[in-house]
Amino acid sequence: MARTSQTPPTPPTTTPASPPEGGQTWIAFLRAVNVGGRKVEMARLRELLGAMGLGRVRTYIASGNVFFDAALDTPQQRAELTGAIQARLREEFGFEVPTILRSIPEVEAALAAAPFDQVEIDPDVRLNIVFLSGPLTGLKPPLRSPKDDWELLDATDGEAFVVAWRLNGRVGSNPVAAIEKAYGVQATGRFFHTTAKIVEAAKKP
Repeated sequence: MARTSQTPPTPPTTTPASPPEGGQTWIAFLRAVNVGGRKVEMARLRELLGAMGLGRVRTYIASGNVFFDAALDTPQQRAELTGAIQARLREEFGFEVPTILRSIPEVEAALAAAPFDQVEIDPDVRLNIVFLSGPLTGLKPPLRSPKDDWELLDATDGEAFVVAWRLNGRVGSNPVAAIEKAYGVQATGRFFHTTAKIVEAAKKP
């Protein structure tokens, strides 16, 4: 079970967004860029996606968060664009870059659904939203890691909510890699409060 506190963290707040002309704003969460030699320059990333016909391409910090405007009216259109982005990035950078697309309302819903209210917060705690390419079929949360360094508290069809602990001041095992291996999905994680900042940045005109 997750460690609990009587003083839960205050959840981040977001402001309403106005839909852009010609579609809505999408957030592309890219997995594991600018770590371990997987260098992706943000300026080049913006150029590549802009050349694919996506509107108002912007990036937020260097961890692989891209905003753009597009009219994606069906799940098939979203899947096709996701595949096209991954193929273009593989061609350009020479390695796979798993990509998860979400609309701003979908990310806001994930923030609202996160079950972190009763997690005891201290300097060694990390609250994470893991964005998924599909549901974790067969999952029975909560699920604790063998090393007791993270716990998957709950999940929706598109996100998993993970609390992780640094043990003896050191980062533990990678819950994203464990989730991908166990459930056959693509995934990428962001800290809870970073995710709220990403949404706010995506809303800016």
